Amino acid sequence: MPADGALPATALGAVGQRGFGVYVHVPFCASRCGYCDFNTYTAAELGDGVSRDTYVDTLLGELRLAARVLGTRPRVDTVFVGGGTPTLLPPDDLARLLDAIDATFGLADGAEVTTEANPESVTPGSLKELRAAGYNRISLGMQSAAPGVLAVLDRQHTAGRAVAAAGEAREAGFDHVNLDLIYGTPGETEADFAGSLAAALATGADHISAYALIVEDGTRLAARMRRGELPYPSDDVAADRYLAAEAALSEAGMSWYEVSNWASSPAARCRHNLLYWTGGDWWGLGPGAHSHVGGVRWWNVKHPARYAALVAQGVSPGAGREILSARERYVEEVMLRLRLAEGLPLAGLDEPGQAAVARAADDGLLEVIAGRAVLTLRGRLLADMVVRTLL
Repeated sequence: MPADGALPATALGAVGQRGFGVYVHVPFCASRCGYCDFNTYTAAELGDGVSRDTYVDTLLGELRLAARVLGTRPRVDTVFVGGGTPTLLPPDDLARLLDAIDATFGLADGAEVTTEANPESVTPGSLKELRAAGYNRISLGMQSAAPGVLAVLDRQHTAGRAVAAAGEAREAGFDHVNLDLIYGTPGETEADFAGSLAAALATGADHISAYALIVEDGTRLAARMRRGELPYPSDDVAADRYLAAEAALSEAGMSWYEVSNWASSPAARCRHNLLYWTGGDWWGLGPGAHSHVGGVRWWNVKHPARYAALVAQGVSPGAGREILSARERYVEEVMLRLRLAEGLPLAGLDEPGQAAVARAADDGLLEVIAGRAVLTLRGRLLADMVVRTLL
């Protein structure tokens, strides 16, 4: 990674033609959930050289670097502040961050501006401040409405807090509210998950994401399973939970637009994630953040102290980068677009890929609709296998 972060001219030539977003990583958490392997840190884990009080100033240093590197500055279609728990930062800091992004690049008219939040990290007052600052979408980590499931996941909020927070966000004027659910947690019953779906829908949230629990090496949850304290997740149970989600959400008027994401209308779809999935450009600010511009992908150093030191020196905090080959871009196009309800354009497939589509259609995994390969419900259950077949 060049010290000045410079990008090849070929990458800069078309920046923003497929949309441009800014991702901001806030690595702070009040506690570590047992299943989480994200690049996040509790206060005890951070050590010296990092402070929440000065974190936004550090981010603004990288934002200035982004402006120098990109030169011609594309307007920002989407901003997504993730973590970690971004709402551990004061609303004033998050407002200052958004103002700086706007001043540096300019927010497009109607830009989608999202912050993630844990339910216990927001209040009616803080939500009103965030909305007034320009945040118009919030994504709340609900995970489950069952107390026993939350306990296994080491979540800190009570079963009803996510529901209350979603209502508070709507009252604060957020245009869009998402709730994240996790299914397949050891000990979760069919009734537990049905209750979680019902509780999420009752909030009036217009977007719900539902993901199967993944057990990552190095987490407390993985250690408990290795010791035999908890059973490993079951693929069959996960499939049943997914079918339950599809049935409940579709009955409530939501439609899937990506394998793990449902929205009540096209306007409620997460435009920032769609930018990722359709080959757009974005700059990722913060430790461990990934970026992509014009076929060049890079990632920042992970530890917040090292990140802050590099930014303070005026050099790129990038740890490494890769220039995607034509084959790598093709693989990503297939892998990501096939997961979308709009499907994968057949015209972009090579001959073996088109033959694989025909076989998958014969097997009931795909439908061909208006020149696009679209996963069936059975295909969504086996999406990774279908992608491998096409590649």
